[in-house]
Amino acid sequence: MYSYIKGIISEVSTNYIVIDNNGIGYQIYTPNPFSFKEGEEAKCYIYQHIKEEENSLYGFKTIEEKEMFLKLINVKGVGPKMTLPMLAGGSVAGIIDAIERENILYLKKFPKIGDKVAKQIILDLKGKINISVDGVSEVEPDTTEELIEVLEGLGYKLVDIKKIIPNVNKDQDIGSQVKEALRLMMK
Repeated sequence: MYSYIKGIISEVSTNYIVIDNNGIGYQIYTPNPFSFKEGEEAKCYIYQHIKEEENSLYGFKTIEEKEMFLKLINVKGVGPKMTLPMLAGGSVAGIIDAIERENILYLKKFPKIGDKVAKQIILDLKGKINISVDGVSEVEPDTTEELIEVLEGLGYKLVDIKKIIPNVNKDQDIGSQVKEALRLMMK
């Protein structure tokens, strides 16, 4: 099991990054790939997901994100690919708050989360999450095209994306733009 991988970001895509560590490129699925900058050194907290026909790495900027991810994927009916949009669109604190307050509507606004799964998340995790939260994000440039690609990669439809794009503040980093866009999608 890996704890983290530290290396140079050699590729940033819509739903993953590639970290070059001693000449080996690790493809890592992450909630918000554009929060990483190509060419810079980064530390990514890793979870290795192994199934019959799959061996994937999932990575996070903070240990708190990784801990929340691990809690969520242990819920019946919730997998890693369902959890990434939750972490991309909501903060760890926001997800914890929704679970503790039994806010099903908040959870249902994420792609592929229906009434049944939202209730299961609350049932399995309410009162059982002990994660301290203090996240810091770095500012970096972005384009509307990248934002659209990220949102489509998270499972949102282009028609819905185009409705909220004009309301997203383009003066902030791509990570913040994605979070703002996802908040707008949930309204």
